[in-house]
Amino acid sequence: MSDEGAGGFLARLVAKLAAAGIPNMVVGSFASSFHGVPRSSQDLDLIIDPDRHSLSRLLADLSASEYYVDAAAALDALRRRSQFNVIDMATAWKADLIVRRARPFSVEEMSRRAEGNLLGARVFVASPEDTVLSKLEWAKQSGGSDLQLRDASGILQLRASDLDLGYIERWVVELELQDLWSRVRGQ
Repeated sequence: MSDEGAGGFLARLVAKLAAAGIPNMVVGSFASSFHGVPRSSQDLDLIIDPDRHSLSRLLADLSASEYYVDAAAALDALRRRSQFNVIDMATAWKADLIVRRARPFSVEEMSRRAEGNLLGARVFVASPEDTVLSKLEWAKQSGGSDLQLRDASGILQLRASDLDLGYIERWVVELELQDLWSRVRGQ
């Protein structure tokens, strides 16, 4: 799977999300590569903020001959605020579409997204601070994943002077990520 295939898929998917009226942003390893040290990944991660009507429009626009998506799983993900997959049949790239959580951090994270050029596509990307925080959360959920912590550390190393450390530290306390934040700062 090439990054060129990922870029084309990302551009098409983001256009479909916009046409359906669904706010979205790239997160995960593509966001951490955008802000920090590049690394390969097997899928794209996007946080989306649909309502039932906009999600139904998106699902109707994802032609079965071009994309694999389970509509029932998508609607269930909306109800449970979880995730579902879209697979591009032309490139075999997969996108995990993660429904935005209702908690204060997730609301603020979406409001802080920034537009950028990723893989040749004009997209919204999670801020570097929010990418660090989400990497710390993923590390916490996976028992201290070194990969997630390396991603966060890479952003810190490359962008330290640009980061709003006060913002990060406020959410580190709120999200109970102090131990992992200390580990990343010490790397």
